[in-house]
Amino acid sequence: MSSGAVLWRMATFLSPSSWAVRQGNSFLCPSNPSSLKRIPRCPPSIGTFRRSLVVAASSSFANQNREFVIVGGGNAAGYAARTFVEHGMADGRLCIVSKEAVAPYERPALTKAYLFPPDKKPARLPGFHTCVGSGGERQTPEWYKEHGIEVLYQDPVVDFDVQKQTLTTSSGKLLKYGSLIISTGCAAVRFPEKIGGDLPGVHYVRDVADADSLVSSLERAKKVAIIGGGYIGMEVAAAAAGWNLDTTLIFPEEHIMPRLFTPSLARRYEELYQKNGIWFAKGILIDKLEAGPDGRVATVVLKNGSTIEADTVIVGIGAKPVVSPFEVVGLNTDVGGIQVDSLFRTSVPGVFAVGDVAAFPLKIYDRMARVEHVDHARKSAQHCVRTLLTAHTQPYDYLPYFYSRVFEYEGSARKVWWQFYGDNVGDTIEVGNFDPKIANFWLDPDSRLKGMFLESGSPEEFALLPQLAKSQPVIDKAKLRSASSVEDALEIARSSLQIGGTV
Repeated sequence: MSSGAVLWRMATFLSPSSWAVRQGNSFLCPSNPSSLKRIPRCPPSIGTFRRSLVVAASSSFANQNREFVIVGGGNAAGYAARTFVEHGMADGRLCIVSKEAVAPYERPALTKAYLFPPDKKPARLPGFHTCVGSGGERQTPEWYKEHGIEVLYQDPVVDFDVQKQTLTTSSGKLLKYGSLIISTGCAAVRFPEKIGGDLPGVHYVRDVADADSLVSSLERAKKVAIIGGGYIGMEVAAAAAGWNLDTTLIFPEEHIMPRLFTPSLARRYEELYQKNGIWFAKGILIDKLEAGPDGRVATVVLKNGSTIEADTVIVGIGAKPVVSPFEVVGLNTDVGGIQVDSLFRTSVPGVFAVGDVAAFPLKIYDRMARVEHVDHARKSAQHCVRTLLTAHTQPYDYLPYFYSRVFEYEGSARKVWWQFYGDNVGDTIEVGNFDPKIANFWLDPDSRLKGMFLESGSPEEFALLPQLAKSQPVIDKAKLRSASSVEDALEIARSSLQIGGTV
């Protein structure tokens, strides 16, 4: 991996001989299965791909032909649909094929407000259908009907014929497409059945059905174990604290969120979690999950021989891109997923891939990346559809962005919201005491700012972060280290923009 790459550590919870898994929700998410075929960095054509297809001019979809088909019903599909509507190209032309029973929604809610107990105003559909997460209209199932968009619910694609331009769904429907957008996202990495990965009471959170099942368990839970110290683990643990449950967070690294947090920053958050009644089991590998007399999970057995009692276990150890049955369009063996160019075109004319599943050129850092985040899902879908429907050929220029919001339920002593922009490479300078603010600045050997993390900032302060991360100004490290407060440090960074530090 190049020095410019973000180093996301492998989180191995079990012995190498039995099962190895990767920390979830990663910025760069290598896959490396031996079966993947490497293809050229970008498809050779520079024109906009459109395939001809005669489509009945009716929203009834009486025949098998669809001008535009989106496979996947997640965030990206919802934002893509909105963009089709904005261009007047949805009514009677667009079909969304989804494995879920509900219309696209803002998936981050599932590990946050959705898991709050009933007395703390949990999120529920239709409250967070896309595109409310970015201030847009709430796209309920009725919205799709009103705009003439066909949505096939609970009917995933099981076969793909690239030569005939056809898709076959699980119910046997045959769809012939003109242009295809693959937005199949990711699936949770699961523990094998033989070590208890499928026991009743063991949960993985990727969709609303998963979240419903977990809420049902939390309603009768007494002891909860959460495996994984990344996004899923931290957010679910914070939500579980709202239920006043005996909660233990288990992970193999030395501290939480190792792919982003420095040891010092992690210590601040761990102290906050402990104040909220959450226990930590750090640097520990999982051996197996065992059932009790009723057949439900009852014990987490660790490699060191010790055990942790738990009647509910949430596994958040990573995700893998869902590429089947689309492998034929070309996969990336370095970061995983489907290889696309800067306009989200695959190697096959008329076929695009967006969101979590797309391996794309990250222009700002000149490397290939696959980003598992709602912000990229939204923006990549919109960029792709504009490319497809117009003469738009501007390369996708994405700035990596991550955030988390936890402890936001009623009665919480402190609500937490952090944001990160850029690349966490180089030397780190930390400013602030976490009461309530703290900031981290990553600077390269030339003192250029590469990335910024801010906790509990104001809207104006958060708005400054992407400006700094894009411009990568030169900052006086000694000045930054001597900053008396987060506000002072941000002003030092802001002034570096004004004095020409970006030249």
